Amino acid sequence: MSQPLLLNLHNLACGYQDQRVVQNLNLHLNAGDIGCLLGSSGCGKTTTLRAIAGFEPVHEGEIQLAGQTLSRAGFTLAPEKRRIGMVFQDYALFPHLSVSENIAFGICKHPSKARVVEELLELVNLKNLGGRFPHELSGGQQQRVALARALAPEPQLLLLDEPFSNLDGELRRKLSHEVRAILKARGTSAILVTHDQEEAFAVSDHVGVFKEGRLEQWDTPYNLYHEPLTPFVASFIGQGYFIRGRLESPESVQTELGILRGNRAYTWPIGAAVDALLRPDDIVYAPDSPLTAQIVDKTFLGASTLYRLQLPTGAQLESIFPSHADHQVGARVGIRVAAEHLVLFQASGSTAAHLPAVESGVRRYSAAH
Repeated sequence: MSQPLLLNLHNLACGYQDQRVVQNLNLHLNAGDIGCLLGSSGCGKTTTLRAIAGFEPVHEGEIQLAGQTLSRAGFTLAPEKRRIGMVFQDYALFPHLSVSENIAFGICKHPSKARVVEELLELVNLKNLGGRFPHELSGGQQQRVALARALAPEPQLLLLDEPFSNLDGELRRKLSHEVRAILKARGTSAILVTHDQEEAFAVSDHVGVFKEGRLEQWDTPYNLYHEPLTPFVASFIGQGYFIRGRLESPESVQTELGILRGNRAYTWPIGAAVDALLRPDDIVYAPDSPLTAQIVDKTFLGASTLYRLQLPTGAQLESIFPSHADHQVGARVGIRVAAEHLVLFQASGSTAAHLPAVESGVRRYSAAH
């Protein structure tokens, strides 16, 4: 059973003063879901979050929460009237208040304030630390206090602005999983802003990829990785290569790796020049395969090894092998393509008539952070 719509951004344009940073933004979030705005610095994700919070006005379009209009051109409901909680990058805790007093700050008149604080302390795993002060806590503990304080008034929506950016890598990973569990346990809807796709995928049900103030795709992490709608999303999410090819049929493309077939049909003319997306997990170790490649680099990952491979034409790919299949740089290994999703984009600046029978050019891309 689908959840009701909670947050709706319709044809939104917003920015600072007369500068429009975000244009024509449309997305929605269902009740109980966690969304993420993902992109590099300056792409518009924080501007969007501030507009949702009521800190920035809207130039065009509309922001609705549970059917209520929060912002439109010429109207901005005050932030304190929005039933929206906020967790800031720098925690913004009150240094002169204890942990319990920080959590209780927004519910001073709540008849069951003590019970709510106690429940939240237990929820964020700080049960015995209510009497401490912020400077006596680690960064991860301070972030948990900030989260509990934001949850105390029971907001309809929680906004998190780069909440883990001040923490080291391992703690970021641990706390991101904890925050998701806490939000799901409370049934709290949330929007997270980050430039880290690992963090976005760990926390969120839906992720929006931003580019220069425009939303390229709003989708599940799985679909963003396996079914990117634009070359930018394909290049921003994950890592891999584009390899040039020629469309042989709606479901297949001829490349230097042979004919690649997938589970979707494309409507471009047969013979059209296309770029096929290949990720490391699409190229598998196959000792008996007639298709071979030379290892030019390797990165040991523990349970697996990431190999950079060069084909006879000079093109390069990456592949993940089981770590027990250990090979040295310079060795030749058998490979095969195991891509169930055939992701193609129309090639820019060329036509099929100018493609050689075996195309050696590839464009490598990696995740942006």
